[in-house]
Amino acid sequence: MTIQYAVNAPVNQAAFLSLLHRSTLGERRPVNNQQCISGMLANSNLVVSAWQTAATSNEPTLVGIARSVTDFHYACYLSDLAVDETLQGQGIGKELMTRTLCALQPTCKIILVAAPKADGYYAKLGFQRNQRCWVFEPKPSNLV
Repeated sequence: MTIQYAVNAPVNQAAFLSLLHRSTLGERRPVNNQQCISGMLANSNLVVSAWQTAATSNEPTLVGIARSVTDFHYACYLSDLAVDETLQGQGIGKELMTRTLCALQPTCKIILVAAPKADGYYAKLGFQRNQRCWVFEPKPSNLV
């Protein structure tokens, strides 16, 4: 198995949706909202992707993604870190993180909200838990 990595290579909506479902992130992402998924891809300014080409096909398959919004100097919000469940444990997620870090200035910190099933994974990568995270869910009753 050969995995090719790319920084800011085009990722189409179908490939992204397929990966979300194969990584369990589909449980917590708006997979039925095409406009939102399209906006998520179009407005991310740092996307590191992992692609696998099968021996029977010349078309690469998206098998991992680290999708971020960042200023590259101070803060990078890692919105999605997803790896196909059948390929987890092979270092793809770690490589996606390494390549994300390489694209950032040394002063830039990475911030993320861990998926429940991946909570323990981030400590292994050197992340520190921060209790000060707040989330504001957009609902009509919340808007002032």
